[in-house]
Amino acid sequence: MSGEEITRVELRHDEAVVTARQSARDVADLLGFDRMEQTRIATAVSELARNAHRYATGGRVRLLRHPERLEIEVADQGDGIPHLDEVLDGRYVSRTGMGRGLVGVRLLMDDFAIETTPGRGTRVTVSKRLPAGRAAPPVRELRDALTRRGAHNPYDEVTRQNEELLQALGEVRARQQELVALNRELEDTNRGVVALYAELDDRAERLRDADDRKSRFLADMSHELRTPLNSIVALTELLLSGEPALVGEQVTQVGFVRQMADEQLRVVGDLLDIAKIEAGHLELELADVSAAELFTMLRGQLRPLALDGSVDLRFDAGPDLPVLHTDEGKLTQVLRNLVSNALKFTPGGQVVVSAVAEGRVVVFRVVDTGIGIAATDLARVFDEFVQIPGELQRRRKGTGLGLPLARKLVGVLGGTIDVTSEVGAGTTFTVRMPSTADPEAPPIPDVGGSVLVVDDDETARYVVEAHLRDSAWRVTMVGDGEAALAAVALARPAAIVLDLSMPGLDGLEVLRRLREDAGLDASALPVVIHTSRLLDERARARIAELGAATIDKSTTSRAELLEVLNRVTGGADGQ
Repeated sequence: MSGEEITRVELRHDEAVVTARQSARDVADLLGFDRMEQTRIATAVSELARNAHRYATGGRVRLLRHPERLEIEVADQGDGIPHLDEVLDGRYVSRTGMGRGLVGVRLLMDDFAIETTPGRGTRVTVSKRLPAGRAAPPVRELRDALTRRGAHNPYDEVTRQNEELLQALGEVRARQQELVALNRELEDTNRGVVALYAELDDRAERLRDADDRKSRFLADMSHELRTPLNSIVALTELLLSGEPALVGEQVTQVGFVRQMADEQLRVVGDLLDIAKIEAGHLELELADVSAAELFTMLRGQLRPLALDGSVDLRFDAGPDLPVLHTDEGKLTQVLRNLVSNALKFTPGGQVVVSAVAEGRVVVFRVVDTGIGIAATDLARVFDEFVQIPGELQRRRKGTGLGLPLARKLVGVLGGTIDVTSEVGAGTTFTVRMPSTADPEAPPIPDVGGSVLVVDDDETARYVVEAHLRDSAWRVTMVGDGEAALAAVALARPAAIVLDLSMPGLDGLEVLRRLREDAGLDASALPVVIHTSRLLDERARARIAELGAATIDKSTTSRAELLEVLNRVTGGADGQ
């Protein structure tokens, strides 16, 4: 059955590409798609329209409604696409980037079809299934709704949105003053909000009530703040790229409006998310997430930040990545913050975003060749409102909320984040996210800072735990080598007590794999082999070569175990 046309956009100029994207987002919203699906559809239409306008000097975008799906058709009368099979397989390499958009669109949409003929043009048809359980409105209603949403005069629309924004900001200012007054009173009597959270005194209830009211207020205001700000950003983009082109002071004034709206939108979003996390009100929307699809979306979102050509932004998704069961929007926000930060502090060079599988963990890395961070400042980069001093920092203003928010979101999602850096050589942020694609997989314990006991014998695990029960060591236990590697990939234990004779991966193989990671050398991760096996000289030499101590299970005592742990860790338990 052929679909009914909702709207069409003729791609005669650059502004039409923006119009096509906005029309697609509006139609998706009216059809009941959630915000993430709206972004996918809008991004797909934007890529196809941009390709048609850029490579075929024009074309047409049609949005059609079928009983069970939304269909988008983008057609042009250009020269066609040579090497189409190689393009769709990802084997075609073009200096202009031609073909990458088609590969990305195919990942974003449910259905994808393309017809191309040399000298006669190209037609791409993609579709998304309509949300289940929701009847699509008639096409006439969709057209009327699109007409009502349209802004006939961009200048009037900017003025109206500015008035709404000023009114909302005025209300926020009044509420903020009330909160400041209340916080001052609490600080005077309890030596600060942080002290109140730690002390269960007679005023803790007042603080919790104030914090709860603050969180409710911020949540209630999120729509009123974000909606006009998003509208201002979109409208200024239309003004700056429209025809007739702005000139002189017009460009300067609209540019200032756009810059301030972007900054306020980012600050408001970060503050709201941090407040929700701290109040325990952050809601997660868990679903299966493909890293390759995630990178496709990020590439489209972040491409404008690297348009000046001074920094090469690359994405590399490794093969055979497990599916993540997580909140796609929150994980995207984390990676977007890390990449934006990397681009901000990389005047020239490259920023590489990669994803690889390590056991049941997906490891994302954002590696830049920027100015780097001094060792004395690394521990502070995740503190709220902290900005590392420097010439580049003074020229590029920020709030100091991006990295703290990234750390909080990663923690909520069950992962870990860490950073390494060298001044003048660049910085690497590493995010480790557990994959729960296997529903039978047991949860991965948090082994950070503990003694990890790895033994398939439950009795042996109990003996070690009993020896350390009244010491300063915290103990976590797993029953096999795979579980140990997965746990260590997420968090670094203080030490490992490792059995040699285990089914699957034996202790020696686990030790070898740990040492293969350059970040897990003997000094960084002490290992004690705890075995009843009779070891010959060759085995003892191999264990020593891999940087591990050895204890005989049959004669283990509390004193010996504590002495060896203190020796290999340098007395880190505080005995």
